[in-house]
Amino acid sequence: MTGKTHTPYGDPSAMVQQAVGLFATHTQRNTTLNRLTGKMPKGTAGATATLRRQSTQHMPIVRCEDLGKGKGDEVTFHLLNPVGAKPIMGSEYAEGRGVGLKLSEDRLRVNQARFPIDLGDTMTTIRSPADFRKLGRPVAQKLADAYCDQSLLVHMAGARGFHDNIEWAVPTTADAQFDSIMVNRVKAPTKNRHFISDGTNGITPFAVNAGEIDLTTTDMFSMDTVDGVRTYMEQIALPPPAVIFEGDQAAEDEPLRVQLVSPAQYSQFAKDPAFRQIQANALARAGLANNHPLFRGNVGLWNNILIVKMPKPIRFYAGDVIKYCARFDSEQESSVIVPESFGNKFAIDRSILLGGQAVAEAFASSDKAKIPFFWSEKELDHGDKVELLLGMIRGVSKIRFEVEHGDGKQITDYGVTVIDTAVPIIGARN
Repeated sequence: MTGKTHTPYGDPSAMVQQAVGLFATHTQRNTTLNRLTGKMPKGTAGATATLRRQSTQHMPIVRCEDLGKGKGDEVTFHLLNPVGAKPIMGSEYAEGRGVGLKLSEDRLRVNQARFPIDLGDTMTTIRSPADFRKLGRPVAQKLADAYCDQSLLVHMAGARGFHDNIEWAVPTTADAQFDSIMVNRVKAPTKNRHFISDGTNGITPFAVNAGEIDLTTTDMFSMDTVDGVRTYMEQIALPPPAVIFEGDQAAEDEPLRVQLVSPAQYSQFAKDPAFRQIQANALARAGLANNHPLFRGNVGLWNNILIVKMPKPIRFYAGDVIKYCARFDSEQESSVIVPESFGNKFAIDRSILLGGQAVAEAFASSDKAKIPFFWSEKELDHGDKVELLLGMIRGVSKIRFEVEHGDGKQITDYGVTVIDTAVPIIGARN
């Protein structure tokens, strides 16, 4: 008699199927951070990227799935520096006068992150009305997804901030394990990519006044801030590259950038009388951008900047330290504090302007499932207890190069700019 199909407990193929399902669920999530990643190339298009499974460079998050073995735990990215030159005219001698090319590189490391879940013992199963084995997987998946999204956000912002509650999977810098959890160094914004809100010009380069950030409680996120961002980006050399959504018919004529704002910044911005029109602008542009899902929900479009509410604020309270770079040609970080005058009524939130190639997210192959995510269920104490584990091999880093700007080299966060603004808060350190 033919028996029914049955996969026994501990079967290796079951673990691989679970891992494939987990990885697919993670990469197809309908979340803000996941929408900032482009699709993987197909066929012969982008052959080099296809070999390494790298997503398009026109989106803020560049995802690389290097599934090969024996290649170490680092992924390297390269930038061909901009070239400027005058033409050689007429019969002038051209030989030997070629303009030199220079590559800059950045790299990131991957590491293993695991989330074990205690599923209880035999008596737990008898006493509880819930099936903890069924509940365990979605809990582990939620924890892993939160860690991935939040680590991306922190690397983009160049700071963790000090907003903290049970929803945060990434701890503050006060935690001894912060560096290992983030895998790669969290880099404070470069001098040419760090701004603060300003009531006169919308934004101004990051400034310090007597050891404190040069912000007042009235310097909030507004339409003037967005206008200032657009004006500045149009006037500087080598601004962050535009974001190009797949199928965007207006990508060349009306290039876009994405600005992530905290819930508090978004609430301030939404008070503007023109906010409904700003939402309508986003809806209209969505029709030209192949109805990309990033245009849905709490978004607005103003001055070719798509304003999107981020899931968690990067927030600094009165007396907290903010790291910054004081020089264009150095990554050395200095410290400044939030004015004590902010008290428990105001804080500083960081908005994040994203262009193409802002951060890199790399996945490596697990020896357990041959894909980046892996899954395990293990019986302990002679089968009395069960523990579930979800893990991944992954790393994130902000993409940074030394770029020739024409009047000298500048350390540059390639695709990300941050703007710090004051926000009202509902309580101390909430």
